[in-house]
Amino acid sequence: MYLQRRNFVKKSLTLGVSALAALEIGNAVASEKTTYLYQKNSFKLNYAPHFGMFENSAGKDLIDQLKFMANNGFTAIEDNGMRDRPKEIQDKIGQELVKLGMKMGVFVVNGDTAWSPTLTTGDKDSREKFLAACKNSVEVAKRTNAKWMTVVPGFFKHDLAMGYQTAHVIESLRRACDIFEPHGLVMVLEPLSDTPELFLRNSDQTFMICKAVNSPSCKLLFDIYHMQKNEGHLINNMNAAWDEIAYIQIGDNPGRNEPTSGEINYKNVFKNIYSKQFKGILGMEHGNSKSGKEGEMAVIEAYKASDSF
Repeated sequence: MYLQRRNFVKKSLTLGVSALAALEIGNAVASEKTTYLYQKNSFKLNYAPHFGMFENSAGKDLIDQLKFMANNGFTAIEDNGMRDRPKEIQDKIGQELVKLGMKMGVFVVNGDTAWSPTLTTGDKDSREKFLAACKNSVEVAKRTNAKWMTVVPGFFKHDLAMGYQTAHVIESLRRACDIFEPHGLVMVLEPLSDTPELFLRNSDQTFMICKAVNSPSCKLLFDIYHMQKNEGHLINNMNAAWDEIAYIQIGDNPGRNEPTSGEINYKNVFKNIYSKQFKGILGMEHGNSKSGKEGEMAVIEAYKASDSF
């Protein structure tokens, strides 16, 4: 009887230690998952902050910033300068996005040639430089799990008729599609308001070019801030171009800061986008109207308010 009791106690202690160890492991796993899965907010649309937007709250480390974004309910990120980051950083960001269940938004393909006459000219060297950037962008997209990339055709060529310039742009974009299509990647053309020298300035013009290129790899990036400045009638123009819109960016006007800081009724704009069952990304390509942690919290509150339609 004594031996049986001793064996029972021994087995019970062994089982107890094993159960305790399992519980500790389980708690550790749960704690790790909490870091990635706990969200303070739940948004209806896939809003994508950029690095630096929450630096005061999350610190300068890029991975810590990603975790902060995820914990606050953001399901995507965009990074215009991703193509210029070291490969090891691209890999690290891509791996963390997978862990967090976040999507990668746009990065810029041709930022170095977007601010001069390039694709509009028909110049062979300019086109080849652009196509080389497209090929490089495929590798960046693979490392970061990206699908969309921003392309800007460049400036007007003042001594060349618009029809010729448009044809040159279309031909270059068709060549780029030959690079992107096999990988399921999409370049999104962005009409801008930064200077009248830019060739691509309106949604209808971009819509027409996308139709002419006629590829799933060439679509329209509708930047609400720029289109408010260039053409207004945001919801009407967005609806008219909807078939070609693959990506949306956000910024209030004036100031190019978070929603509610300017004149745009973002609650109505977001409601319209949601009504179309848009599953893509809305890049938060804007600044913070207030500085420090207070300003960063104000950005989150602005999105909560504008998303409450």
